[in-house]
Amino acid sequence: MTGPRGLPSPRDLSREDVRHTVADLLGVAADTIPEADNLIRHGMDSIRMMRLAGGWRRAGADVSFQKLAENPTVEGWHALLTERPAAAAGATAARPARRVVDARAAFDLTPVQRAYWIGRGDEMTLGGVGCHAYLEFDGAAVHPDRLEAAVRRVAARHGMLRTRFLDDGRQQVLDHSPWAGLTVHDLRAAEGAELDQGLAAVRAGLSHRRLDVAAGEVFDVRLSLLPAGRTRLHANIDLLVADVASIEVLLTDLARAYRAPDRPAPAPDYGFAQYLEDHRAWCGDPATPGSPAADARAYWADLIPELPTSGPKLPLAKQPEELTGTCFSRRAFVLGAQEWERITDRARARGLTPAMVLATAYAEVLGAWSAERNFLLNVPLFDRQPLHPAVGELVADFTNLVLLNVDLRRQVPFAERVRELQRQVQRNASHAQYSTLNVLRDLRRANGGRRVGAPVVFACNLGSDFVGPEFRAELGELTWMLSQTPQVWLDHQVYRTDDSVLLAWDAVDELFPPGLLDAMLGAYRDLLNRLGAADDRWDRPAGATAEGAAEATAGATAEVTAGAAR
Repeated sequence: MTGPRGLPSPRDLSREDVRHTVADLLGVAADTIPEADNLIRHGMDSIRMMRLAGGWRRAGADVSFQKLAENPTVEGWHALLTERPAAAAGATAARPARRVVDARAAFDLTPVQRAYWIGRGDEMTLGGVGCHAYLEFDGAAVHPDRLEAAVRRVAARHGMLRTRFLDDGRQQVLDHSPWAGLTVHDLRAAEGAELDQGLAAVRAGLSHRRLDVAAGEVFDVRLSLLPAGRTRLHANIDLLVADVASIEVLLTDLARAYRAPDRPAPAPDYGFAQYLEDHRAWCGDPATPGSPAADARAYWADLIPELPTSGPKLPLAKQPEELTGTCFSRRAFVLGAQEWERITDRARARGLTPAMVLATAYAEVLGAWSAERNFLLNVPLFDRQPLHPAVGELVADFTNLVLLNVDLRRQVPFAERVRELQRQVQRNASHAQYSTLNVLRDLRRANGGRRVGAPVVFACNLGSDFVGPEFRAELGELTWMLSQTPQVWLDHQVYRTDDSVLLAWDAVDELFPPGLLDAMLGAYRDLLNRLGAADDRWDRPAGATAEGAAEATAGATAEVTAGAAR
């Protein structure tokens, strides 16, 4: 999306223009959206609101995600867009002329990429691991030669799949991918335990890989041939080059290249290096008064005194610096279509986004086991700004991070807690032009150099199906996945799969006492079940449910933790 229905000036927008723009984005008929209705009730979420804000800002409106979120209605947005266009109001600081970058030249990492890149070093606490996703897809009759050709076409289309990471902390797109080609594991003659062992060995060898990104090895695809014509596709992707939305693009492109090898999609006429340059110009310099980056830095500076310095203080069996290796494991469950629909309907009726309902439930469970009721939660934003028409089809890491100050020290109804955190996310995300890595640095300085961090993560992607129907039809269903991130203790990821929702916890098990994560995940699932089952649960404090589960495991946890300390 590059702007509101292609109109040249926000001042000329009618309410019907705004209504149709919203309807197009939500995939519904415009006449189903009354002008005064809260758009969250119709499926509007934070990610879509950020896209709209970016597009309208690009078209000249003085609008932000936070302003849209304050009154999410067609009539409210129309008034906001037409009353004070940015160009007329002088709200946008003067910016330098656009600089065109050399697509072959090395360019700087983003702050998040740099954190991933530094964190993969063996000398780092909870390091020695790439920020990496491993996926398995079970299908039938996938042909190795066609798959290899499709992978090569996709790598040729997307520059970041041909990128190497240099010792000086920059990245450079190569002319050709160094991918060696498709590795095929032929297990067609294996049966029973032998087959299980063979597949387990492949998974063990791939799921915790640290790809050689210095040599341009940023992805890998392999194929296992199984009895009765079945297949399993194994995919590795280093998250230095792809966020969750980019993996969706990659999978869609791979399915299309496999299905129609004679109709290759052209490469986008815009690359990540140019995007980063345009994004820097759009944000401006933090030292330039009136620039978005300067405003964001001032916003976070005001918040620093009230921010906690760490994530939840969960019981630990070992301190992070005691671990000699970092190994993640996954726990997950699925909310079925009916259960998710009940939660979604109740959330939207209260003007709450389903994503923030999940984040709040997660925070309540973390707080029940935490020694401190006030802590930081790390929330990734898939911050793909519409700076060019081709941005939506790029594969790259657009991730930005936002800190959420979770304060559970007073009991409030669950819906009120969601609303408080939702407003905070809207405010903080509207000031993401000053990176969270800079915020953490400023927080450390403000606390006399004391170590600070936010190693517990909530990452939610409900905007679209993670694995689309084209991929499932051609190459198989997603059956297993694991992600890992340096310096992270626990990473909660949310994916939509058709009408259901997959909720996964990827964690460094060795940090925690045995049984702790299972108990916490059980309490989380129980809390969501209660929210789906009873409407009045939303009007009562949620903490008691999780705290009861925490008390049930407290004795065993304390014993294990004390033993580790001895």
